[in-house]
Amino acid sequence: MASKEAPKADAAAAPAPKKSKKMLILAVLVVVILAVAGGAAFLLLGKKKAAADEEPEEAAHATHEWPKYDPSKPPVFMPLEPFTVNLQPENGEQFLQLVSSVRVIDAHVGDTVKSYMPQIRHEVLTLLSGKKASEITTPEGREALAEEMKEIMNEVLGWEPPPKKKSAKGKGKEEEATGPVVAVFFTQFIVQ
Repeated sequence: MASKEAPKADAAAAPAPKKSKKMLILAVLVVVILAVAGGAAFLLLGKKKAAADEEPEEAAHATHEWPKYDPSKPPVFMPLEPFTVNLQPENGEQFLQLVSSVRVIDAHVGDTVKSYMPQIRHEVLTLLSGKKASEITTPEGREALAEEMKEIMNEVLGWEPPPKKKSAKGKGKEEEATGPVVAVFFTQFIVQ
């Protein structure tokens, strides 16, 4: 009987390695497939993320190509809605009521300014509410305020001034770069 039991044991042992080899091959295939799929997903998501990361940087650094300012062309003025703000307290409560117009390079820029008006108004109101009456009631103070407002508007429009160059004619004078908003003019200026 010993001889009958031995072939049964060999027969039982023989199928076990075949199943074990098949399971091992199947497991290796599954691992390889998962690794390839994971690598492909990583690469695709990495490219999408890199593209998404680059877009805001490019948008932030992209500046508009504004036409050059030509003073010989007829001026284009655009009135702004009035600004009324509380000023920083000096001698009790004081406020500023300001009505102004801006000179822009051309009518197209005027349309662009209109589309950015909510942001421009916010930035200008923030600027104005940080001022004291004594800072803006002098002619020099008003001129400085107009220049600050112009810079804010040009910045909101995405204009970055080029690096300053020295003029060949002026020997040491720097050329003034003009953005899409050329100047700000006050048509009413009341401090109470």
